[in-house]
Formats: sequence, structure tokens, C-alpha cells
Amino acid sequence: MTSHFSRPALICNTQSGGHDEAVREQIEMLCRDHGTPLVATFALPDGDIPDATQLKLQRIDLLLVWTGDGTINAAATQAAGWDGAILVLPGGTLNLLSKALHGDRSAPEILTDALQGKMRRSAIPTIRSDTGTAFITVVAGPATRWAEVRETMRQDGIIEASRAAPEALDEMMNAPGVRVGADGKAYPAVILTPTPTGIRADGILTEGTGDVLRHGLAWLGGDFRDGPSEPIATGVTLALESDESICLEFDGELGEMASPARFSIGTSAVDFVATA
Repeated sequence: MTSHFSRPALICNTQSGGHDEAVREQIEMLCRDHGTPLVATFALPDGDIPDATQLKLQRIDLLLVWTGDGTINAAATQAAGWDGAILVLPGGTLNLLSKALHGDRSAPEILTDALQGKMRRSAIPTIRSDTGTAFITVVAGPATRWAEVRETMRQDGIIEASRAAPEALDEMMNAPGVRVGADGKAYPAVILTPTPTGIRADGILTEGTGDVLRHGLAWLGGDFRDGPSEPIATGVTLALESDESICLEFDGELGEMASPARFSIGTSAVDFVATA
């Protein structure tokens, strides 16, 4: 079985959590060995993410996005209207979309399967809002302050992160929570996930010291969805409300929206490759 692609290109970010020059060389070698050498490399942060016009002009048909989740969002948004496909490779800290599409596997393993034709391509469900499109997940609420602590730990080390943690803990426990609809239960954070049947909303639980500790570890050490939570609702549209403006982590990027914040299910404007 062989790949349907002949002109791959690579997006990488030398400052992302999973960047490794040895892996980059493996990616380049695998493409050459399968008779489909890279026709371009877009190296961030010095370079730019290509848009649909650039991809078409260079006749690129497969875009390898080996970066963190935030850059994957930007690359997929820029590629809207291009008729190629995106192959997400784990190159960041959490790699949530890569795990969803390929399982918890390495970039060379995933790329090998794709180049050998052991894959499928299709659009994926997304979450749309006035501020943009989420391809992976939206986390809304004061508990998103833990994302800042995680970034501090990644850039400055655990000592600096420990200084920021008490403020994040205070926000999670005491700031106004987020609810689905005007009369719903308030949570320190609501996690929105796009699914084929609609947006799934889960509320994180902080009912005891154990829950709080598990959430802190989940945010700092891996997937924040590993902390205690409960399902709230599923729908093609959802509105989140709070007594204050709503802090968001939007595919790993922090932001803010006024209450109520409205979200709807959508479909990506570009195809993704899955090997799982």
C-alpha cells in the first residue's frame, strides 16, 4: 500500500515543547526514503505559517504539522480552502489532537503509516465561536489560570511555577464559576470537546482536597481532562455564562470572552489524516 501524497511539506517550531532536531532529521529521511521528499519546510518562530495560496502555488498536497496544539490551530485556519490534507505529528507539550488522530505514538511511527497509505483522510468536528475555531478543545473558567502556571514551569522551571501556583489555586476555588445556560451549576472550569454528534460539555469537580490536588497535577503534568469531572450537556450549540468575563484556553491559547459566550459545532475547512 502506498501513499496518495507526493509533495509533502513540514511546519515545525524550534521553541515548542517536543522539538528535537534528531526527530526532524528522521522526518526528512522518511519522506526521502518513501520517494516523497519534503518540498518545503516552514520553521517557526522565524518563518511564517503558509496560507492556502502558498500551499497551492507550491503544489503541496500533504502538510506535516509537527508543533504544539496552538500552532496546529493556526496552520489549519490558514489552510482553509486548500485541497490537500494535514498530518498532525506530536511536537508540543500535550499533543491532544495527535493522540486523538493517531493514539499516543511517535512522529516517525505516524509518518511511516501515512506514507505507506495506512491512513484515512476526512474533515474533523470543530467548535466555532466569535473569536475563532477550536479543533481540539475549549476550557472555560477561572481554573484556566493553571495553564499559565504550566507555561511558567516549562519556560522558567518549577521554582517560579510554585510562586504562581497559589494565585491559580485561589482563582480556581474562589472566582465566579462558569455554567452552561443561565440556570446551570457553576464550575471552576467547563471543558468543551467537539464530537461527531455535537459539543460535549464536562464540568471539573473540586469537592475536596483530593480533587484539587488531582486537577493541579493534571494541568501541570499532562492532559487537564484527567482531573475529576462530570458530564453536563451535549448540543450543536451551547452558551456559557458567568458573573464575570470568561477566561478561556482555546486549543492551548489563552483568551477571554464576555458572558454569555456562545459556541456551535462545525466541521474543519481542511482534511486531516488519521492513522489510529
